[in-house]
Amino acid sequence: MKKTIYTFLFVGFLSFSFAQKKQAYVIYNKDGKKVSYKKMLRTIEKNAKILLFGEYHNNPISHWLQLELSKDLSKKKDLTLGAEMLEADNQQALNDYLSGKISQKGLDTLARLWSNFKTDYKPLVDLAKENKYKFIATNIPRRYAKIVYRHSFDSLARLPQADKQWIAPLPIEYDPELPGYRAMLEMMGGHGGENLPKAQAIKDATMAYFIYKNFPNKQDNHIFVHYNGAYHSDNFEAIYWYLTNVHNIENENITTISTVSQENVSKLLEENKGKAHFIICIDEDMTTTY
Repeated sequence: MKKTIYTFLFVGFLSFSFAQKKQAYVIYNKDGKKVSYKKMLRTIEKNAKILLFGEYHNNPISHWLQLELSKDLSKKKDLTLGAEMLEADNQQALNDYLSGKISQKGLDTLARLWSNFKTDYKPLVDLAKENKYKFIATNIPRRYAKIVYRHSFDSLARLPQADKQWIAPLPIEYDPELPGYRAMLEMMGGHGGENLPKAQAIKDATMAYFIYKNFPNKQDNHIFVHYNGAYHSDNFEAIYWYLTNVHNIENENITTISTVSQENVSKLLEENKGKAHFIICIDEDMTTTY
């Protein structure tokens, strides 16, 4: 009887230990080597002037880590925050919310907010509000990206001058041979034509422009933390390409994070290596926020 009890307890202990080791996510460096959160934090604190945090828009681990990392960085660094999820022409409404001139209800009314703003992005905006940080709405207004999709870049030149303030300066530099833009064409099987990756590029160019415009490069203790979909900074392309090739920001001043999902997070797949300086590998069974 005693032996049976011991066996039961031992099996139960093993089961508990196994359950304790089951991980929702693992952080890797670009070479596929596991790194701790603390190591990632210290590296960013040491090296980054700009941090591009590539997320999955509906992934709770992405959003939780964005908030926790931003909080931890704020303990030693002055921050400017910015996001793809807010369009540049909503900056005044965002500023009024940050300064307390309008309430959350007012921001809901005046700005075009994503459906998951309150759960996934409001905590980041409120972090800026509490710490009196700037929060920059970096994305191009969607209506102008649609113009590029329908008529290419040249059509932007015909916009009123007042509208152009929400777009990266014209003409837009564009490299159609970047693998990410080529892959987009291939993935869509040619549907949308050459203007499809251009519509993506105008977003990348505009986000990079507003990051650059608000980049406090003379302040050694400052980091611009930007939240964007992983596709907008993966493989050191897109926003990263515009920052380094158009705005001449040195590579060593930019750190990137990507998000991937795998069935097994214990080893990073070859296809996911090299996507960013740090890669957050999340269990593909993770629940979503919408």
